[in-house]
Amino acid sequence: MIDYIKGNNTTIAVIDDSEVVIDSVNAALDLVMTINYESGADKIVISKEAITEEFFVLSSGLAGEILQKFINYHIKFAVYGDYSKYTSKPLKDFIYESNQGKDFFFVETKEQAIEKLND
Repeated sequence: MIDYIKGNNTTIAVIDDSEVVIDSVNAALDLVMTINYESGADKIVISKEAITEEFFVLSSGLAGEILQKFINYHIKFAVYGDYSKYTSKPLKDFIYESNQGKDFFFVETKEQAIEKLND
C-alpha cells in the first residue's frame, strides 16, 4: 500500500509494508514508474522489510544497481528500520556514506525518513 504525503512543494510516496515489494531491479523500477504515474512523486520512503535481504548483502550488487537506476531517474529514497543485526563493515560504511549525501538515506523510523526527504 502506498500513501502520499504532500509538503514543502513536493510529494513523498510512503510504503509501509511488511511484505517484500522490491526484490529485483525490475521490481524497483516498476515501483518507481507506478508511483510517478499515480502522483508524480520522485521521493520514496520505504520500510526495510519491504526490500529483499539480498539488497543488504553488498556483494550481490543489487543495492548498487537499484540506487544507480534511482539516480538516473532522479529518485530520492529513504529506507527505515532496524539495521542493528548487520555486522558487515562494508554495509555499515555504505549506510554511513549514503546518509552523508542528499539522495539516499537509511534511518530508524518512518518519521525520520520523511523528514530527510522533506528537507
